[in-house]
Amino acid sequence: MISKLFAGVRDAVADMPDGATVMVGGFGLAGQPVELIDALLAQGARDLVIVNNNAGNGDTGLAALLAAGRVRKVICSFPRQVDSHVFDSLYRAGKLELELVPQGNLAERIRAAGAGIGGFYTPTGVGTLMAQGKEQRHINGRDYLLEYPLHADYALIKALRADRWGNLVYRKTARNFGPIMATAARVAIVQVGEIVELGALDPESIVTPGLFVQRVVAVGGGLK
Repeated sequence: MISKLFAGVRDAVADMPDGATVMVGGFGLAGQPVELIDALLAQGARDLVIVNNNAGNGDTGLAALLAAGRVRKVICSFPRQVDSHVFDSLYRAGKLELELVPQGNLAERIRAAGAGIGGFYTPTGVGTLMAQGKEQRHINGRDYLLEYPLHADYALIKALRADRWGNLVYRKTARNFGPIMATAARVAIVQVGEIVELGALDPESIVTPGLFVQRVVAVGGGLK
């Protein structure tokens, strides 16, 4: 019997090694898998490369992982926000490496990894510092930069419901980067508010098929 269910969040991240590249879903706090991040913090893996839309908010979740000194590099689009003081202090002190990627490019690099695409050309970043060191081509009267896919060892994702095969549905915009990150990572770990029986999910509503999910864990004792 196929079952991708794990007893708890700590079990789900127990084998994550030092130096892993980890994609973390969420658009700010929306869809951020906080319980999985906390479990990773407790697990102790270090020297991590984190791929996320931003670089943490306040002092919890991803920000707490940064504050604990577990992250070597952040690949993101919005590293500095009103409450991104943890990232800001670490970066200014030279304790954290940053790869800044425009949001559309970040999403497409992740999607390209999951789709098996070797690279793509985009006009975003042409004529800016983002173009330094990148191949540039002139196509149909417009300049483009070559961008490469972004793969990960693990992806930490938050969804609304799942079955034991790992089929997922999301809650509205909390979906954000989750579906593409699941396809781009070697191991996709998903926290959900509810586990349902096989067949209970409408096939037309399943956003991420279980094919792309390796581990599922229920958190919070129900829906939020």
